[in-house]
Amino acid sequence: MITNVFKALIWETLKSGTIASLAIMPLGLVFRYFGFRIGHYGPKFAGLFIDAPQPWHLFVQHLTIGWLSTTPLLLLLLLIPRSHRRTALIAALYGAGYYVVVNSLALPIYFNDPLPWQLGWGTVVPSLIAHIAFGICIAWTSRAFIQNSGA
Repeated sequence: MITNVFKALIWETLKSGTIASLAIMPLGLVFRYFGFRIGHYGPKFAGLFIDAPQPWHLFVQHLTIGWLSTTPLLLLLLLIPRSHRRTALIAALYGAGYYVVVNSLALPIYFNDPLPWQLGWGTVVPSLIAHIAFGICIAWTSRAFIQNSGA
């Protein structure tokens, strides 16, 4: 039983995490085209492990972080009783919270950069929107998994 649940969770993490990670890439390209800062920490984070990361390194890292970010959201959605689930709202709040904790605080502090909030809304909004879109995409792609599992 536990093995089947674990396998289902891993499969859903890989499926939904991949789809959401790929789905937000065009959004990032549009923001970058218009001169907004987005994806700033991808090369910096990869640089901790690889000298001169290439685009394919960043792509693999993007997918890996997407998978790692998907699992807690899926677990959260599974833990909430069906009668109280507002999946898209919870996923959007998860994406926003993820942005605040990881991208606007932990990474800037670790890399000794100014906080995005100090740089202005033009720095905050693109990444915040992308993280919210990521969460909503997870909610959408995992809806059958969530509906057929949990309390």
